[in-house]
Amino acid sequence: PIRTSRGTTSAAMSHKKKRGAAAAAAVELEEGMLLQAEWRDGKLHECEIIETRKNDDDETEYYVHYVEFNRRLDEWIPREKFDTSKIRKKEVKEEKDKDGRSRTRNQKRKHGNDDQKEKDDLEKEHEEITKVKNINTIEFGRYEVDTWYFSPYPEEFSSCSKLYLCEFCLKYMKKKKTLLRHKLKCELRHPPGNEIYRSGELSMFEVDGKKNKIYCQNLCLLAKLFLDHKTLYYDVEPFLFYILTECDSRGCHMVGYFSKEKNSPDDYNLACILVLPPYQRKGFGKFLIAFSYELSKREQKVGTPEKPLSDLGLLSFRSYWTEVLLNILQKHRGNLSIKDISAMTSIKTEDIISTLQSLGLIKYWKGQHIISVTPKVVDEHMKNFGRKSRTIDPKALHWAPVPDSEKYQYR
Repeated sequence: PIRTSRGTTSAAMSHKKKRGAAAAAAVELEEGMLLQAEWRDGKLHECEIIETRKNDDDETEYYVHYVEFNRRLDEWIPREKFDTSKIRKKEVKEEKDKDGRSRTRNQKRKHGNDDQKEKDDLEKEHEEITKVKNINTIEFGRYEVDTWYFSPYPEEFSSCSKLYLCEFCLKYMKKKKTLLRHKLKCELRHPPGNEIYRSGELSMFEVDGKKNKIYCQNLCLLAKLFLDHKTLYYDVEPFLFYILTECDSRGCHMVGYFSKEKNSPDDYNLACILVLPPYQRKGFGKFLIAFSYELSKREQKVGTPEKPLSDLGLLSFRSYWTEVLLNILQKHRGNLSIKDISAMTSIKTEDIISTLQSLGLIKYWKGQHIISVTPKVVDEHMKNFGRKSRTIDPKALHWAPVPDSEKYQYR
C-alpha cells in the first residue's frame, strides 16, 4: 500500500472518504441553511441555501448565495460541493407592529415613522421575487455573457438557461436557429432614434421611450440581468435612452447606455447606467457619465444621478467627480468657490462637497465649506489616475435641449 505524508494508507483514506460522503448524504439540506461550499477558486466559503430544484437527471441542485460576495455570484451547485460538517440556520428577526394590528396603505401614510418601513417592505418583496437568477447566460452579438441577476422576462423565456438576443433590435429568443432566422429579416443595424454623437468608431444614439417603446422595454429587461436594484421595466415613456455603440462595417454594436427623465423635478441627469460586461474596465462607464454632464451643460443646468446608485455605479461616479475636480484644481489658480466649480462642470454642489470631503480637500469654517488645497496635494492625487479617461469631443455632439414650452407633452 502507498502511504501519504501523514502515514495513512490510500485504502484507509478511500474508506474514510466514502464514509464521509455517506454521512453527508444523510444530512437533509434545506432552504435557509448556512454552511460551507466549494467555490470556483477551489476553496470553501460560507453560503446560504436560497432554493432547491431537480435537474434533468432528477438530482437535487441548490441555489446558493455566498455570504462574503455580491449577489451577482449566486449560482446553482450540486450537493457534493457542500461541506456538511458544520450547518446552522439563518436567524430570522420577527417584526411586529407597535399596537399589534395591521394597517392599510392609507393608514400607513398617516404615520410618518411607517414611511420607511413601507419602503423596506417593498424592497424585501422585490428581493424575494428576484432572489433566484432565472437566466444563466445570453448570446449577444459575438459574445456569450454570464448574467448576474434575475430579470422579469415573460415566463416562457425565463425558464431558459440560455437566451439569444438580437444585438440590434434586442428581441429575445429561446433557440439559436430562431435567432439565425431573425437575423436574415432584421433590418436594424443601429439603435432606433437619432445619432447625436460620432467620434472615431464611437456613436451615441438618443432613443425616445415613447416613440420606441418595445426597443426600450427590451433594453430594460437586458439591463436588469446585470443591475441589482433596477425596477423600471415597462414604464419607459417618460425617459430618453442614450445608447453608446462601437461601429464597424457590420453595424453599430451596443457598448452600454444611460437613461434620463425627460423632465426631472429633482435635477436628475441620469436615471440608470450600464456598460455591458464585455466592455467593462475600458473607460466606457466614465464616458457615459461625462456624456450625461455634457448634456446638462447644453441645458445650462446642474445635474446629479438618481439614487440609489448600484455599487459599480457609485464607484464610477465617484471616480468621474474626483478626476474632474482635480483637473480643475490643478489648472486653476486663485480663489475658487464650490458654486464656481458647479457652474463650470454642471455637477451638483452636494456631489462636489462629498467628493472633496473623501479626498480631504475641504474644511468647514465659520458656517461654510472652504476648499483647502495646495498644488502638491493635487499632484499627489492625480498620480492615482494611471491612464487618462476617454474624453468627449464637444464639437462631435449635435444636440439641443427640448424647449420648456414643449416639455408638457412628455408628462
